Amino acid sequence: MSTSTRRARERASTRERIIEAALHVLETDGAAALTIRRIATDIEYSAPVVYQHFANKDALVLELVAYGHRLMLAEFQQAAEEPGIDRRMMRIASEYVRFAGEHPHLYGVMNGTTVDADERRRVAEPAIGVLKELLTTWSDTHDVVLADPDEACEIIWGTLYGIASLGHLGTIGSERARRLAEQALRAILLGWRAEAPGSG
Repeated sequence: MSTSTRRARERASTRERIIEAALHVLETDGAAALTIRRIATDIEYSAPVVYQHFANKDALVLELVAYGHRLMLAEFQQAAEEPGIDRRMMRIASEYVRFAGEHPHLYGVMNGTTVDADERRRVAEPAIGVLKELLTTWSDTHDVVLADPDEACEIIWGTLYGIASLGHLGTIGSERARRLAEQALRAILLGWRAEAPGSG
């Protein structure tokens, strides 16, 4: 192995350790505890080593946001393998809310204002893309012409976001929120089908 290859691997390994440590701090103690100094201490490096990989805390948080959306994307891709488009749509709703309940602090930074809105949208795009594809399949299957597919996707995404937020309330909880998300999505889809030409 060449020296440059070994150094590249060591650098990648160090970066991975930083991200893992940051995730642990975030999930265990919340966003307020997430500092470069804390992460450096946890991985037994100096703060300048962390800064070699991330220019500042905001850059590190953006990487965590991207990581969270990759996790969500993997869940969505599994949901997309369900038999039947209606079941796939319900599974997407359930998985979105489950993810928010299982990773409350990560979900919080994924949707918070710490990271620029355009950057958050960019890293969320692959997961949103899966939802768009499923919505297109759903509309084709049920002969529903959506006037604005992007807007329809935003309606669903916003609905799931709202119900996931309710899930953090003690009076609602994650399990009930998952059921509410499925009910809400079912109502939206039924409404679109009812509005379709020839449905009445």
